[in-house]
Amino acid sequence: MQEQWRVYGKKADFKSLSGRLGIDQVTARIIRNRDVAEEEMEVYLHGTLEECPSPFLMKDMKKTVDILGRKIHGGEHIRVIGDYDVDGVCATYILVKALKRLGAVVDYDIPDRIKDGYGINENLIKLAADEGVDTLLTCDNGIAAWNQTACAKAKGMTVLITDHHEVPFEEKEERKEILPPADAIVNPHQAACRYPFKLLCGAAIAYKLAQALYETWDIPSEELSPFIEAAALATVGDVMVLQGENRILVKEGLKRMADSRIPGLRALMEANGLNPAAIGSYHLGFVIGPCLNAGGRLDTAKKSLSLLLAEREKDAQALAWELKELNDRRKDMTAKSVEAAIYNIEETGIKQDDVYVVYLPECHESLAGIVAGRIREKYQHPVFVITRAESGLKGSGRSIPSYPMYERLAACREYLTVFGGHPMAAGLSLPVENLEIFRAALNRNSGLSEEDFIKRVWIDVPMPFAYVTEHLISEFRLLEPFGNGNEKPLFAQKGLTVREKNLLGKNKNVLKLLLSDENGTNIDAILFQEAADAFEMIEKGCRISVAYYPDVNEYMGRRTLQMIIQGWQVES
Repeated sequence: MQEQWRVYGKKADFKSLSGRLGIDQVTARIIRNRDVAEEEMEVYLHGTLEECPSPFLMKDMKKTVDILGRKIHGGEHIRVIGDYDVDGVCATYILVKALKRLGAVVDYDIPDRIKDGYGINENLIKLAADEGVDTLLTCDNGIAAWNQTACAKAKGMTVLITDHHEVPFEEKEERKEILPPADAIVNPHQAACRYPFKLLCGAAIAYKLAQALYETWDIPSEELSPFIEAAALATVGDVMVLQGENRILVKEGLKRMADSRIPGLRALMEANGLNPAAIGSYHLGFVIGPCLNAGGRLDTAKKSLSLLLAEREKDAQALAWELKELNDRRKDMTAKSVEAAIYNIEETGIKQDDVYVVYLPECHESLAGIVAGRIREKYQHPVFVITRAESGLKGSGRSIPSYPMYERLAACREYLTVFGGHPMAAGLSLPVENLEIFRAALNRNSGLSEEDFIKRVWIDVPMPFAYVTEHLISEFRLLEPFGNGNEKPLFAQKGLTVREKNLLGKNKNVLKLLLSDENGTNIDAILFQEAADAFEMIEKGCRISVAYYPDVNEYMGRRTLQMIIQGWQVES
């Protein structure tokens, strides 16, 4: 995969910003590089929940609150229908707990990934009708469920949809939304919705509904605290953009996790050996979130939800260890499927395509999205991983910025049984006989060029390491939480000479370098990605350019500055 390093060119009066905000000019430049306007930087650094818009700005929010109020007062049976990933589980947790707090007769159901597939379906609707459910309340699904909503309405049920996925549409003379015939729909992507921030996850929208309900019922806002934790976890786990309201939610959620009010979350941190006081977005995205996802992937998402709903420490601890063990098994299965996908790409004609459609019949269908993400990272191409399902084929896709995946799937809808998703990720089902036709159609209309397959590495500042101090590294903590849309700062330096190199670790998967700059100053540097390959390619005495993040290494009471290398190039 080719890499192209580019330096951000955002303009601002960084000296003035530095003085006004009390930060280094380098820090001010990084914030501006994240597309934060000068007048928004104070909120970026110090924003609180008070800066977030009222939930009642969302289309149909008041209507949904009013309907739920009538149902609660009437003692009607409400069922929350969630989804099997971390976002859906957290959203279901929020709504079930909130409605119980209001005295509702409420329970929940979550589709089985294998048996039911994504979202609300007619089996769940029939079961609800048979059990006397009056109202269905969806979360993290439902916006594309036109037929299913009509089915529930025909059975006399009230249907309330809360979702964050793209609204289905048809293109004729102009784009027309296809909204399901629900009693109310809360989804900021609706054209008629005036909520200013559109990029909330499903659990964050569930939190906004809980907030609206609590405001209406005069319940103290302090009681929303665990819901903020859950919304933060889901925001990172669903890889939402960490800007605007999402950034505030995650910051506030992380603060609360140091003394979490959710026994299941505390148990999951303990099972994974995490210090609650030091939890960051990395742990949400790569440790805790995957454990909750593992329930829906290899067992049932109801196990993950039971963990969040558990009130006794003993029950929470048992469930947490089960989910950790499931996630460990998931990691092994994923590694084997990624290896099979790479072999498939390298040994067939797939590598010549713009859009990779990789058929892995033996891959567990719940892992297709993870595998697609790993392949996308390796090759910088849009990827669909297709697996064998109980009926036909199922798949998940992960995209690159220049390829709006949901729209491209919509253009191929004639070959698909069902599909849905975002610009950067999607899911689909299709008949076996349509696989090659689908692959050909995607590539025929990809709209991609060779430029799109070059990975662009964006450098915040081409800064010599000599400028770095412990104080500056400490100041960078103001920029956290890091993640999608708010990446860690990245700096670059040319003309570094390799003095020493060593592979470290039991598996020899860490490369340690001793570098020196043009003034002869020595710099410790660590490389984690593909360390063995880099060891072979980087010769002692050669000169390299590096993209790096600065860090403090503490060993036996001695603190030293070091580079964490994110990318490197041998200079000619």
